[in-house]
Amino acid sequence: MLVQDGLPPPARYRAMAVIILGVALSTLDGNIVNLALPRIARDLQASAAQAIWVVNAYQVAILALLLPCASLGDRLGYRRVYLSGLALFTAASLGCTLADSLPLLAIARAIQGLGAAGIMSVNLALARLIYPRRMLGHGLAINAMVAATASVAGPSVAAGILSVASWPWLFAVNLPLGVVVLWMGFRALPQNPAAQPDGARLSWLDVLLNALMFSLLFMGADALGIRTSATSPALGGGVAMLVAGVVVGVVYVRRQLKQPLPLFPVDLLRIPMFALSICASVMTFAAQTLAYIALPFLMLDGYGRSPLQAGLLLTAWPVAVVVVTPLGARFIGRYPDGLVGGIGLGLMATGLALLAALSAQPTNADIVWRMALCGIGFGLFQSPNTHTMMTTAPQHRSGGAGGMLGTARLTGQAFGALMLAVIFSFANAHDGRGPFIALALAACFAVVAGAFSTLRLRHRRMTD
Repeated sequence: MLVQDGLPPPARYRAMAVIILGVALSTLDGNIVNLALPRIARDLQASAAQAIWVVNAYQVAILALLLPCASLGDRLGYRRVYLSGLALFTAASLGCTLADSLPLLAIARAIQGLGAAGIMSVNLALARLIYPRRMLGHGLAINAMVAATASVAGPSVAAGILSVASWPWLFAVNLPLGVVVLWMGFRALPQNPAAQPDGARLSWLDVLLNALMFSLLFMGADALGIRTSATSPALGGGVAMLVAGVVVGVVYVRRQLKQPLPLFPVDLLRIPMFALSICASVMTFAAQTLAYIALPFLMLDGYGRSPLQAGLLLTAWPVAVVVVTPLGARFIGRYPDGLVGGIGLGLMATGLALLAALSAQPTNADIVWRMALCGIGFGLFQSPNTHTMMTTAPQHRSGGAGGMLGTARLTGQAFGALMLAVIFSFANAHDGRGPFIALALAACFAVVAGAFSTLRLRHRRMTD
């Protein structure tokens, strides 16, 4: 069925359930295997460095193919791309379950990442079809809340599964869920008319250049992150890949500037509100990643908390996000998105700075309220920022806008992880010094993100 301004309530709830479950599955699988990597390496007779590719293959595939999948959504329809991605994700989960060697597992994970790219690239565009325009903020808030929760729930879910089963079950659980969600999706998701401007065709050369650019940049950053010294071979290889990624990117972007419907939607970046929202998103996710990877080192090694205590303390952040994100959605339309986002990022920066300023022996309460402040700030920022991006882009470019949002999130996460690796290369990660520096830098990133967010107020006044 084609929709003009959202679906009626019963159909809306069914369609949104499909979106929620698909986003939860694809986001959760991004880090659900982290806890099992030592066991996977041992069972498949691989080194720890090789086992990392169980994670990297998934992330590289998503980053490389998110924008092509979003472009296909604009051309072929969001429903078709979403369901195809979900079907591929489910089938690849079976391949991961049955893999008996590390290369086979990495290949299956890459295919699984391709399916996840199909899901993630158009879920926001589908939400724009599912909800009436006056209620779009609510739909985007639900999506953001699910993605934020799933992104940090992986270790907890993995711990539960691994306590009763072996690591292949981390992927096997996707099979019944994937089949059920796929069946629900065929029945519930709306269709949209695809827009095909004259001369707008998907160029496989552009798809290749897009994949090469993001893959080289990701792998170069990863190689720099794992270097052991200034003369490490990983350092030279990382620099070479980064330079190659930049060269490919220049060629690729120059090609995109000439396209009527570009694969990499550089035309959307000409919209000031959209471009500022992208910049705010990249810096926010970089700050979140810096903090969320550094904090376990601080809790376990710096403060001597047990794994269970550290896990409970860390949950204050995502719990606050879940609680506050709907509130951020309620502010949409009442107050400018740039203002709400700027206030949220100010709170997040304050929380991060206060975490960096903690004493050597803080109480649990001292840690929890600071973590919660970070989550409150992130929750206030996320929904208004997503709303600005999805509503400033034309309706027929919703796929490209959603793809850019996903790319900004992944780029920010990769940048944050790289910055943490650089910090840990010169500051001890186990005595608290490295994590404190990381938290201070994360606070600075949040301040920069807040500046991008509040700059939207000026552009909003100029367009009013």
